[in-house]
Amino acid sequence: MTDPVRSALRSEMAARRAALDPPARIAAADALANQLDGLAEWHTDQRIAGYWASAGEVLLHRASTACTRRGATWLLPRIDRRMLRFAPWRVGDPIEANRFGIPEPQVALDACLAPAAVELVLLPLLAFDRRGNRLGTGGGYYDRSFAFLREGERPREPLLVGIGYAWQQVEALEPSAWDVALDFICTDRELIECARSAAT
Repeated sequence: MTDPVRSALRSEMAARRAALDPPARIAAADALANQLDGLAEWHTDQRIAGYWASAGEVLLHRASTACTRRGATWLLPRIDRRMLRFAPWRVGDPIEANRFGIPEPQVALDACLAPAAVELVLLPLLAFDRRGNRLGTGGGYYDRSFAFLREGERPREPLLVGIGYAWQQVEALEPSAWDVALDFICTDRELIECARSAAT
């Protein structure tokens, strides 16, 4: 997929996502939380990274509550130069907007986890295909942070689970050399095992 095509798709999907009204967002978030229950690692992993939803991204409020209720650690990303680190966060902990306007936990970077120390990562997307290719916002933070997963067999920790609305699926995305594929995609309608989809 050429850069102009990617840019056009990003703009289209971002506009459609931002236009969703609150009831639609809440309904999708609830439905997605139910789909996430079908992922075995969701019930066993102890270090789970999510994100603070913005610009119409699927809300993870039910997911974060379920995570902390069972005693697992819920983590949110913090930007560390051109990479991400992951900070523990619970409802009520202090947050502050980063340079992109996205809230981040106010935790010292040296107290955050490195990407390789996280077991399960729920990451946002603008578009996806069933083979596990993801179109993000173009900043490259997730791809740089998890670049080590491009080497060796998958799946392995951390497990990467793309989070989106079912309508964000496209027929095919041509990956760039630096893209890191997803292991699963969870939407408001289904949980997709990407390796199985790619094989078929």
